[in-house]
Amino acid sequence: MHPTNNELGRIGEDVATVYLQDMGYEILDRNWRFKRVELDIVARKDSTLIFCEVKTRRSVSHGAPSDAITSTKLQHIRTAALHWLANHQYRHNGIRFDAISVIHCAGQPTTISHIKGIEL
Repeated sequence: MHPTNNELGRIGEDVATVYLQDMGYEILDRNWRFKRVELDIVARKDSTLIFCEVKTRRSVSHGAPSDAITSTKLQHIRTAALHWLANHQYRHNGIRFDAISVIHCAGQPTTISHIKGIEL
């Protein structure tokens, strides 16, 4: 039985969180909401704050998961990030927006692609 889309998204975010922690990132927040926009993962590496958008799919038959991040979506994420920054007091020397693509299909190895510094 396949997970629902919501369950698949949660699986992808869990996979991305473990991946980031393994790469030395400190996870500061997950699933933080501002109005109708959600920041999937907020992390810190060294003195940089990273806002990660996680996209998960069962296959690449419709393209890479990160292809679903449009310029409008990125603008919404940026707006939410500004509100997150206004509500949290973390020292930082910069911010970055990343995309993490997760391909998760039962019976297949899960794959992760991390794009640092997305711009559309």
